[in-house]
Amino acid sequence: MTKKLRVGILFGGRSGEHEVSLLSAASVLNAIDRKRYEVVPIGITKQGRWVTGQSAEQLLKGKPTEIDADADEAAAPDVVTLQRDGSVIVPPEPASANGGAGLMALQVEAGGVAAASALKLDVIFPVLHGTFGEDGTIQGLFELADIAYVGSGVIGSSTGMDKDVMKRLFQAAGLPIPKHVTLLRSEWRKRPRACVTKIEAALKYPMFVKPANLGSSVGISKAHDRKELLLAMDLAAGFDRKLVIEQGVGGSKRKAREIEVAVLGNDAALASVAGEIVPGKEFYDYEAKYLSDGSVPKIPAPLSREESKTVRELAIAAFRACDCCGLARVDFLLDPAHGKKPTRIYLNEINTMPGFTSISMYPKLWKASGVPYKKLITRLIDLALERHEEKMETSFSRE
Repeated sequence: MTKKLRVGILFGGRSGEHEVSLLSAASVLNAIDRKRYEVVPIGITKQGRWVTGQSAEQLLKGKPTEIDADADEAAAPDVVTLQRDGSVIVPPEPASANGGAGLMALQVEAGGVAAASALKLDVIFPVLHGTFGEDGTIQGLFELADIAYVGSGVIGSSTGMDKDVMKRLFQAAGLPIPKHVTLLRSEWRKRPRACVTKIEAALKYPMFVKPANLGSSVGISKAHDRKELLLAMDLAAGFDRKLVIEQGVGGSKRKAREIEVAVLGNDAALASVAGEIVPGKEFYDYEAKYLSDGSVPKIPAPLSREESKTVRELAIAAFRACDCCGLARVDFLLDPAHGKKPTRIYLNEINTMPGFTSISMYPKLWKASGVPYKKLITRLIDLALERHEEKMETSFSRE
């Protein structure tokens, strides 16, 4: 009998997308092939504490268990350590009330207390969205621990999270993106008038103002005039030190169509059929994504054969430009043909850990492409192991 792989499903986290992560993880835990995998739920509270066992179950239900920050492992058995072979990793403790924070401990030992008490895992599926989950930070932790994990590596995750850096990579690859301006929060707070002058000189209203590093449309606003721009900049500045301001595709007369393509694979990635989101609001913001039933998905999207081919090719190109692997959802803005001007397609962004509930667009796009939800989870775990094996071919020393 083949031994089951031990898979850690990691969820929660400190980002503003904590609740979305819980929904995604619950779907993965419900659908994963239990005949093939031994599953270990691992939660991260909003305060940053890693927990497993009953505490993780409570967190998943939206009822986080408070754990004494000073408790030792014997008193708090649900606190997590991770292990793969001889590598043991103790995740960092959140900062305490007096300002102190614990440090990550990475040990390599054949036995001993740490190794004996660690969760032994073959692969981790980080069903984490947003800051500290899909921005390269958690991926760096896994790299240090030498544990296989689902999704993009440090570079792919961080560039896919930072909308400013992402756009620079898209530009360098010759991919079409909307006009935009990037400003620092410090610039905005010190010289707001000069910033507005710079924005209005480069872009036309309406504009979209976004925190550079955040997902699920948190902190994003559409500004139709200067008054709304000021409010939008202040809102976005509360979420990140970098602010990205984009010119609205279609302008004030036409509404851009929102097209999405799912990508699956490592070096030889594949693109799904294209889908379209028809928002129930003026644009696909956080409320339209998660709190409203007004948004309507269309799969496949009503596109011409040429348009469908183009967005799928651009999705793969964006995936490669950001050095992604495993999975990603690539979002486009389509400016419909008008007058003598043809339809224009713009890359909006890439999401390296998209919403993963059974009704999220990423799984739905692959289901429409012939890969059902359970098989999609299995394929992603296989890709994680494949990537880790490929990494083992790399020499990290001269000896």
